[in-house]
Amino acid sequence: MNIPTSTGYRLRVEPISGTVRALRGGDVVAESDRAKIMFETRLPPAVYFPEADVSGLGDVTDSRTFCPFKGTATYHDLHINGEQLKNAAWRYPNALPESKPIENFIGFMPGIIDHMEADHGLPSATEDGNISSPIVDWLMREAWLVSGPQDLTRDLAHAFLDAGIAVSRLQVTLWSLHPLIAGVSYTWEKQSDQVRVYEARHETLSHPSMYNSPIRWVSEGLGGVRQPLTTDQAEFDFPIMQDLRRKGATDYVAMPLPFSTGRINVLTMACDHPEGFTTANLGLVFECAAVISRHYEVHSQQTNARTLLGTFLGRRTGERVLGGEIRRGDGEEIQAAVLFCDLRDSSRLATDMDKAAYLELLNDFFEAVSRAVDSRGGEVLKFIGDAVLAVFPAEAGRTSACEAAVSSARKIQEAVNDISGPDGEPPRAASGISFGHVTYGNVGSRDRLDFTVIGEAANIAARLSDLCKTLGETTLIDTRPDEMTDDIRDLGAHTLHNISVPVEVWGIGARGQI
Repeated sequence: MNIPTSTGYRLRVEPISGTVRALRGGDVVAESDRAKIMFETRLPPAVYFPEADVSGLGDVTDSRTFCPFKGTATYHDLHINGEQLKNAAWRYPNALPESKPIENFIGFMPGIIDHMEADHGLPSATEDGNISSPIVDWLMREAWLVSGPQDLTRDLAHAFLDAGIAVSRLQVTLWSLHPLIAGVSYTWEKQSDQVRVYEARHETLSHPSMYNSPIRWVSEGLGGVRQPLTTDQAEFDFPIMQDLRRKGATDYVAMPLPFSTGRINVLTMACDHPEGFTTANLGLVFECAAVISRHYEVHSQQTNARTLLGTFLGRRTGERVLGGEIRRGDGEEIQAAVLFCDLRDSSRLATDMDKAAYLELLNDFFEAVSRAVDSRGGEVLKFIGDAVLAVFPAEAGRTSACEAAVSSARKIQEAVNDISGPDGEPPRAASGISFGHVTYGNVGSRDRLDFTVIGEAANIAARLSDLCKTLGETTLIDTRPDEMTDDIRDLGAHTLHNISVPVEVWGIGARGQI
């Protein structure tokens, strides 16, 4: 099949008439009346010189690169006015057929040549540099390099403008897998060239403003929306359209961006051209919508993976798993303060309270512990029945880790006192803290793993939480605090279940009937 050259990837070499000089500063690096210029799709024109007309060309280096159109390139250092420039020039000793005219000619890396002079000027490219259109080329070549949905939205808007689409506002709304956030909207406006990010919480989905919006209309599978804004006849009259009309918008479109999961996300565009969007412009966007959607889905999947791992494993642990620690045995030996916090009398509470009220109290307790741990740089590793296991890695030393754990335990007691139990009294909690070496990593079966801490410090922390009930303490620690204050008590050595030697224990904070 013959493909017209105007719609495909193009490569063309032309001789340059007259003398051409390549300069770096005031030094002539190359001068020739046999120079050639190569035009290649999307790349800036490249000037090539015969080897004999290049000054300061060093021996061939060990560097190699390959181009599917030109072949394998070898590289040379350049020596210019006492300066050695590494791998500054290249050549194709065995150029592929379409590049034979530049075989063994010398080209220069970007930034090496400051200025190019030609007696009759350099030829200019006659092609537009695109295979099909700026949008399609950007989607194929550059969109995958964008770091996140915020930048992707801005760059997508610029690609639309480059293609002649008079978009004045572009918004992409993506639904998320997050315990608090239902979805995120990225809104670009031409006037500021900035992207605003709005996170919609789950409770906002029932708000009238959400119900009466094109986002709901499209995401529920009711089809796309198109509404010219310069006419009084309106098939759609969502409030956002009235706002955009007041800002000078002339046309509005909302279209689905379906993900492979079946969830329908939404892209909306407003236009500021007097005649609105053209059929050709909108047709191009609709044709590209599936590819645009896939680019957003990649970022969304990464965000969802990080969110889910952080939600169920903890932020620090989730990042480690996402970073590749996914096999049994992956992990490391660390020093850490381990905190085990237990909700007392939970069996009685579960009996005295109805199920919904008890679950609410339990979640309030977990929330209090999590906030206290997070506030001091620790991480909740797991909820075990009515207890919480948290870790404070000793990245800044033992004292810092222990102080963070003790501070968290104090905050837990303060927060628990604000929780209302079945009789209006706050529930009771006890914390055990132990410092030592632990294994921080994956354990379990080959295909069902748990990322946790294992070691004597974790066992002692749990036993100290139990000992609180016997001693009438709210918090116990097995590491002597650096400063003994009025609310820190030396309680002597105690024998703990399944711990081989007695453990020195200190009580911290208010005493009580635990």
